[in-house]
Amino acid sequence: MPRFSYRARTQQGELTEGVYDAATLENVANELARQGLIPVRIEPVSGGLVGASSAIDFKEITKRWQKVGLDELIIFCRQMHALSKAGVPIISALAGLRASTHSELLAETLTDVTRRLEGGVSLGVAMRPHSKIFDHLFVAMVMVGENTGRLDDVFEQLAANLELERETRKRVTQALRYPMIVVAAILTAILVINYYVIPAFSSVFAKFGAELPVPTKILVASSNFMLNYGWLVLGGAVLLVYGFLHWKKTPEGNYHWDRWKLKIPIVGPLLNLVALSRFARNFAMMIRGGLPITQALGLVAESLDNGYLGKAIADMRTGIERGDTLLRTATATGLFSPLIIQMLSVGEETGNMDHLLTNVADFYDQEVEYALKRLAEAIEPILLVFMGIMVLVLALGVFLPMWDLSSVALGKH
Repeated sequence: MPRFSYRARTQQGELTEGVYDAATLENVANELARQGLIPVRIEPVSGGLVGASSAIDFKEITKRWQKVGLDELIIFCRQMHALSKAGVPIISALAGLRASTHSELLAETLTDVTRRLEGGVSLGVAMRPHSKIFDHLFVAMVMVGENTGRLDDVFEQLAANLELERETRKRVTQALRYPMIVVAAILTAILVINYYVIPAFSSVFAKFGAELPVPTKILVASSNFMLNYGWLVLGGAVLLVYGFLHWKKTPEGNYHWDRWKLKIPIVGPLLNLVALSRFARNFAMMIRGGLPITQALGLVAESLDNGYLGKAIADMRTGIERGDTLLRTATATGLFSPLIIQMLSVGEETGNMDHLLTNVADFYDQEVEYALKRLAEAIEPILLVFMGIMVLVLALGVFLPMWDLSSVALGKH
């Protein structure tokens, strides 16, 4: 059956395109009309037959794993701010940025956005299909900038917000780098000891027939278990991880996991502070942009990347829609400290909500700094104690029987 590519518009004027298999061009037009779409262009795809063999496009497969980094997105926002402020038309600005970007995925995305703009839609609508790069909050802010004529200010706010996000991620990564390296080294040492060191020593001890001390018996038993059942342990771990990831993708699993990880000792409070800082800063940016509080809360709830906190923020929106105040709904969540509640109260009374929310975000950022320092200070002693215990058991298990080898060799035992 022939294959046709089409471009059509929805009832709202949005441009859409795709490929459809049909016997004739008229059948494609009728199907689009049945779906409520207005055809703009329909043309046959050369050599396009259903079931026809085609080569595997490895480039397309690779694109699914590509991402646009924060650095590229920040540069894009900064450049769009400068070009918009200078009065450069959006299509021309996007064409220039498409040619200068080092990200192939971003370049292709800007090409598609430009094509949609040429089709007559707004910039926000053109960005909306690319949600992996431009999230809901990003698109909403762009649409606000277009409606208010402050697109340059919006891109400046987005760039500043993304820069703060990048700095937070860097601080968290730096704080966790040393513990992760130590843990990786410990796991590697355990595997080497169990698979190579202990078997060599146990064969030596077995030749002398000496009675092994308890630490040595523990090491030998651990080594034998890893040698005989290591593949079962690995397979079970893989199945466990797969099952956990599958469960986490479900709405209920994602909600419970996001709630539980906030209660993890040492790490949980840090994750909570990072999420609340993101909430306050994004909420302030949306309010400053002119969005209604309810719409801003809905968008911010989606941007938190935490189902449990997102539901709490969404409940705040529901309460406000029912006529409750921001202060009471925020208090009911139990997420915010009394100081933050007080600042929200003052902001609601004075109408200076965006400024006070920015102060709240700065406060949370300082708390994140302190939490990161406490995290490093708390994890390092735990790792040192664990390494000390491991070295002690290894030393006792290996050297205790060696002290008796001389006497065993002389026949005293």
